[in-house]
Amino acid sequence: MKLFFKKIARAIVRGAIYLYCKIIHRAEIIGKKDIPKNENFIFCGNHRNYLDPPLMVATAGRHLRFMAKEDLRKNPFFAFLGVVFDGIYVKRDSKDVTALKTTLKAIKDGESIALFPEGTRNGLEKGEKVKDGAAFFALRTNTRVIPVGISGGLKKFQKVKIVYGKPLDLSNYTEMYKNKETEKQALEEVSKLIMDSIMELTK
Repeated sequence: MKLFFKKIARAIVRGAIYLYCKIIHRAEIIGKKDIPKNENFIFCGNHRNYLDPPLMVATAGRHLRFMAKEDLRKNPFFAFLGVVFDGIYVKRDSKDVTALKTTLKAIKDGESIALFPEGTRNGLEKGEKVKDGAAFFALRTNTRVIPVGISGGLKKFQKVKIVYGKPLDLSNYTEMYKNKETEKQALEEVSKLIMDSIMELTK
């Protein structure tokens, strides 16, 4: 019964966020209809501001479990979203084994997760190295990645565009990842491929 009410809450909150994004940010959604319905994915987007996680949650067309930094729990709104949408919180600058295990289990159970490879807002602009978490989860679980490009205005009533790309098939990197000598190279190449695909969608 608890899950039943949580699903109702998700539908209400998702609908409210969707309306907010459409009215206040004039959101244009592209490519969502082309995402296969009978498969779970790892959704990876570029990170610009506070709107990005709710925007993806409201427009992806499925339940997403977002990976987010632990600090967001201090914000009442994001803490609420974390409860309703089963957010996975990660401790920054540490190897959070609990979050890692939770994420792997969620993917293996057929759930879709979402995260930002930049690791922080405007990570590329700040010169931050792209994090390899998305590549790790994708290669470890043989799950395809959906690149998501978010662009447009950052202020209210400025149009925002969110583009869902085609699933990335990373099977060519499987053997490279399984080999200890080339594992790191596989993670780096896949991380770059994912980030390049995301940024291509923002143009």
